[in-house]
Amino acid sequence: MSVEHVKNLCETTRAKLSEAIAKMEQFLNGSSLTKLNTENDSAMEEFYKGYLSDTRHLLVFSEVAYEKLGVALRRPNFNVEYSEKVLYEVYHSSVNSFFYPKNECYSEDGRYAYTGQDAIRFRKKPVREVRDLTIELSKIFETLREDLSYYETDYITQKRMQGEKV
Repeated sequence: MSVEHVKNLCETTRAKLSEAIAKMEQFLNGSSLTKLNTENDSAMEEFYKGYLSDTRHLLVFSEVAYEKLGVALRRPNFNVEYSEKVLYEVYHSSVNSFFYPKNECYSEDGRYAYTGQDAIRFRKKPVREVRDLTIELSKIFETLREDLSYYETDYITQKRMQGEKV
């Protein structure tokens, strides 16, 4: 990929991560298990524990990627190889963490992706705040997934052909 293309991709990815980070921080700073689980239902408590845990992990992955992209963009000589490695990490840590959360509180149903409906399906019915955050994040991470799809396969193939271990 050209230097300008990679640099632009780093800038747009960093901006999208910044938006996602702000939304997650606002939610996590204002939420607690007792606030979310108003019904004192043990099954819902487990659901929210998993959801909060996954959101905290996603926030950390996103913040680390955001910082690495900042380093890549601040360097006096833009390093394409380092930047592509960071973009690969964004795809495989942040994007995959969103779409494949460890606690599986929600999942993406691809059948809804082309109907204009939300493709996110929850294992249990969450409060509106959780649903809204997840849908907002899905739009950000869907865009990132589309933008960074090259780094899912082509980047790895290129590195392996060069004899590098990824």
